[in-house]
This record gives sequence, C-alpha cells and structure tokens, in this order.
Amino acid sequence: MPTQEQILHTLKEYFGYDSFRPLQEDIVDSVFNRNDNMVIMPTGGGKSICYQLPALLLPGITLVISPLIALMKDQVDGLRANGVQAAFVNSSQNEKEQQEIYQQILDKDIKLLYVAPESLSFLDVMLSQIEISLIAIDEAHCISAWGHDFRPAYTQLGYLKNRFPDTPIIALTATADKATRRDICEQLNIPNAKQFLASFDRKNLSLEVRPGNKRIEQIINFLKDKPNDAGIIYCLSRKTTEMLAEKLQVQGFIAEAYHAGINHEKRAEVQEGFINDNVQIVCATIAFGMGIDKSNVRWVIHYNLPKNIEGYYQEIGRAGRDGLPSSTLLFHSYADVVQLQKFATTSGNQEVQMAKLDRMKQYADSLSCRRKILLSYFGELIEEDCGNCDVCKNPPSFIDGTIIAQKALSTVVRIKEEEPIGTVIDVLRGAQNAVVLDKGYQNLKTYGIANDISWKDWQQYIIQLINQGYLEIAFHLNNKLKLTSLSKKVLFEGEKVSLANLAEFDKLKETAAEQVKKVTANTLFDKLRALRLELAKEAGIPAYQIFNDASLKEMEKSRPMSDDEFMQISGVGKLKMQNYGYQFIKAIIDFSAEKTNKKKKSNKNKGNSYKETLNLYKQGLSIEEIGQERKLAQSTIFSHIMKLYNDGEDIDLKQFVSKEDINSVKKAKETLNNPDTLKPYFEHFEQAMDYNTIKLALAILNQEKIT
Repeated sequence: MPTQEQILHTLKEYFGYDSFRPLQEDIVDSVFNRNDNMVIMPTGGGKSICYQLPALLLPGITLVISPLIALMKDQVDGLRANGVQAAFVNSSQNEKEQQEIYQQILDKDIKLLYVAPESLSFLDVMLSQIEISLIAIDEAHCISAWGHDFRPAYTQLGYLKNRFPDTPIIALTATADKATRRDICEQLNIPNAKQFLASFDRKNLSLEVRPGNKRIEQIINFLKDKPNDAGIIYCLSRKTTEMLAEKLQVQGFIAEAYHAGINHEKRAEVQEGFINDNVQIVCATIAFGMGIDKSNVRWVIHYNLPKNIEGYYQEIGRAGRDGLPSSTLLFHSYADVVQLQKFATTSGNQEVQMAKLDRMKQYADSLSCRRKILLSYFGELIEEDCGNCDVCKNPPSFIDGTIIAQKALSTVVRIKEEEPIGTVIDVLRGAQNAVVLDKGYQNLKTYGIANDISWKDWQQYIIQLINQGYLEIAFHLNNKLKLTSLSKKVLFEGEKVSLANLAEFDKLKETAAEQVKKVTANTLFDKLRALRLELAKEAGIPAYQIFNDASLKEMEKSRPMSDDEFMQISGVGKLKMQNYGYQFIKAIIDFSAEKTNKKKKSNKNKGNSYKETLNLYKQGLSIEEIGQERKLAQSTIFSHIMKLYNDGEDIDLKQFVSKEDINSVKKAKETLNNPDTLKPYFEHFEQAMDYNTIKLALAILNQEKIT
C-alpha cells in the first residue's frame, strides 16, 4: 500500500492534478486494499484515473478490457503523452507489432495493457507468465442484457475472477440502472464488490427538448452562435446522417457523416479529423463517440429520439467533458417513436426495451425539471430544480398535487410494490378487470378513491411523480412501481408536491435558443488553442491530449509567466511542463505585451484619426469627400463627426442634412410620439431616409430645443 504522499505525487506528476475529484480517492484506496470494485461514474467524471493511477504504483501489469479499438488507441496515446508506459493489443496490428509488445510486457516495460474481450484467448499463454496486479473492465454495461449496449463477447469475462482469484477487478461504466449494476457484478463473479456510485449531475450541460418540426432549419440557427465549436449530431438512420452532413456543408460548416456503412478508412479519417479539430461537426449513428476521449465537444444534438435514457445520457455526456458550459438539444416526434418501437420488437429483451422507450418518451414530453428525471432514473434524488433546462427556464403553471400524490403512493404501498403503472391506476379508479378482481385489490382501502380523475390524466400524474423521484420503475421486475426515499416524506412527513397543470401538457413549449457568445479570434484562449493545434500536428496526437480546454481557460485567466506558476495549472504534469511549458508561457507573455502595445497605439491612433477628420471638415469637405480622402467608409466619418460634435467641437451639422429632411423628421417625431430608437423613424419613412440622416436631424432638433 503506497503512502498518501506517493499517491498524490503520482497524480500530479503523470496526470497534472493536485487533488482527486469526488470518489476517486476512495476508489483508488479500495483498489490498493485489493477489493473488487463496481464504479458508476458519468462520462467526464474521471473513471480512467481510478485504475490508471494504481497501475503505476502496483508491482505488476494492469490488464484493461476495452470494447473498441479507437478507445484503446486514444487512451494509450493519452497515457504516453503523460509519460506512462502503455500499449494495446487488437486486430488492427500485424503479428510482428504484437510480438514486439509481448516482449515489452515480458521485459516489464509496460504498466497498462489494453485488450479487446475477443483477444483474451490469444493472450492466455502470456498471461500465465506475468504478474497481473489489477484487471479493469471498461464500459462494463456491455456485459448485461439489461443494459443499453449488450455485447456477447463480454459474457466470457466472468472466467477472469476464477483464473485470477487474488487479483482485484474494477468494473467501470458511465451509465447503468439498478438492474444492470446487479447483473454486471453477478456475471463478473464479483458479488461482493464495493459499489461506488458518483453523482450523475453534470451541471455544465444545459438540457433542451424541442418538437421535431423544421429540424434542419432549427439546427442551422442553433449553430450560428457556435461558429468555432465542435459537436455531434446523433441520427437514427445512416441516410439521415449523410443528408444532414450535406445540408450543413452547403451552409459552410465542416461536417461529415459517420456510420457503419461507410468503409473503415473513411470512418477512421472522419474520427481522426474530429479528434484533431479539422472536422467541426460529425453527423453520426450511435456507433460514433464511444471510443473518443475528446474533452472539448461543446454541444450534442439528437436529431431523433434515442431508444432509452441510458444511451441518451451517455451520448450527451460526450459534451463538456472539460467541465465548461455545453449545450444539448433533443428533437422528438411521433414518427421516431414508431420507428423505435419496431426496433424494440426485434430485440432480445423486447418487454424491457419497450418500457425503457416509454420512459424516454416521457422524458421528452415532460413538464418537470429534466435533470431531476435523469438523476432519479439512475437512483440519485435531488429536491431542487436545476435551473439549466428548458422546463426550468420556461416553467409551466403548477397545481398543489399533494393529495393526488398521497393517493398514488398509498396505493403502491397497499399493493406491496408489486404492480406496474396500469394496475395502480386501475385500483385508484376502481376498475373491475381480471387483474384487480383476481388479486383481491377491490378490498383495498384506496380502491376507487380517485375515479374522478381520468385514466389518461392519472397516467400523466404518475409519470410526473416518477420524474420527480417519488416513484421508480423496476424494469428487471416486470416494470413494477417502487417507492423511493422521497416517498416517505410525502406519506408521513407532510411534504408538499407540485404537479404541472395538465391543461398545458399538449401545448408546444417554444423556447428561445440560449444565446452563446461567439468566440472571437483575438482572445488569449484562441491564441493558446491555435498553439495547441500546431503542437499537436507536430506530435501527431489529438490537440486535447496536450491540454484540454479547461486548462487553456485557466491559463487565460491566471496568465502564468514562470515555470512555477505554469505548474499550478490543473492538467499540467511534469512531462507536459517539460514538453510544452516554454511555448505556452512564451505565448502568454507575447499576448500580454501585444495587448498592452495595441491599447496604447489604439488610443493614440483614435485621437489622431478624429483630428484628421476635423482638419478636413474645417477645409470645407463633405462627409463623402472626407471618406474618399481618408479611404474610410462614410459611416466611419459620420461617427467621427458625431463624436466631435458631442465633444463640443464647432461642427455645423446642418451642412450634412437638408432643411426638408429636418422638417420631415420633426413631423415624424410628433406623429410617432417621440420614440426612443431610430427604427420607428426608419420604418415611418419606408426606408427612404437612412439612419445617419435621421440621427443628424434629431441631433439638430434636440440642439434647437435646448437653445
């Protein structure tokens, strides 16, 4: 067991961080205590460090099972950039390359070995010749049929615990509900694994859902405010990805399609382009993104409704992994639901998949805080609304739903949490169907206590209670409704419940797209980003593997100008300081000096520029003539004249506007009741009089009024 000092020193030296994120330290300690571990940590939460750091301090090798070739390559490249000895073995390599890696492993020159589950059998002989200190199973949800991304190749991994009984196993995934978590541990033969469930709350992601009409037009408007930001658009069909990429290319965006029907070379080219910031937008099926550790994805759009909340949450989690504000947008339509229902009927777990699709649809239709819904789905209950989703920003009207909630929760208690939504509603409304009568539910105290509320409205109210975390659906138990820790507060502690007014349920909620400030090309952040891209191309690695956007933002804010100051930046480790510190510090110093000089020069030039315009005016030149003489636009000369006039210079504005125009503006001023802006005048004259003339006339009229 290494000391705390050794652990923190390793964290800073190789990963550039001074401290752990929540749960990371507990997980690392548990690994060193040789426990098996089940880690649920959302995308961008720092799962990898939980096994990569112990790997550096454990005596033998750490075996990492990873599902995608791209994910292995990306993680190994990132580790090597940090000075960590890592390698991968998969089908993309020839026999000679693999033999070289085997020799490095036998020579103890490798600390982390990434392999695909399909490759394990080929490594069997070698694995018996080396010391395996830790086994990490990434994307562990792939082992469970309850999960959203089941992969048969993962089901063989249960033998690892039998083969290496004394080696701790750490299973990691970003998304898994209760049923999936339980199934993962059982299949991996680690039933006593310590469970670590990190918060799923990604506060930096804004959540928005819109009806799926005029999607392309809405997407183009959404992107206009994000000219330099990278993002992913997920689509249901291959055809849609190609159509959408073409439409965006016509609009001037650097967009590419990505799906399984495109040949391997082209897919690799698109992925590399996106990783290296040469492709701004990827229009993809769900096959894209799982293997990419790109930290500066600023937005994710779902062109179609996803098939379940796990997949949706994992996909939006690819935005804002550096912790900076990022946007997510989901479109949905009835046609999407029909298509997804067809897919679900052909799946191996039809009933569960249909129930999860219903839950996804309920999320899209919801009038409750969207973050509350996502968090409660994964078993994390919060009481306050998030304030960063479209429902919170444009909330519906609410009714006091406490009695409605108490009736529903009491019924769930009395039927012993053994029935799905439909049966609960039947009991509340006093139905006399076979299920109710055969099980004796007509004898319950709550039978028929709410038959004044329609079946459809009851369905919506219960969905809201699920969305707010007062109930949950047990998908692995035939979709039975279960109480949560919040239920007791309503039943026994007098907690009030607000429910959305159902009169608003069918009303389309039109939300104004949040205006995101455009990135200009003259900020220090952009200079550092350009330097990062240049260095990345030289090194042949993705730009974010040098420093992520969050590190660049911190550099922009604190402006380190010495080695010691630069080492204080989060994400700067020993090797990165040695490799890149000089270039970034120089760029920061140069930028600061350039800004200072520009400011001095600008102030001086402004003063000189106004004087030149004043001198030419005094020579009797018109605005047009001054513009020609100075090679400046007339609008610029006009702004000079107005500035000089307002500063008290002897300027006769009447020589720039006719008497007739002044009188016309005077009449318009009276007719329009003296408006505060110029636009009403411009519209009054039906665009026949320009803004500058109107502005001059008003200045003259105001001066005459004063005198």
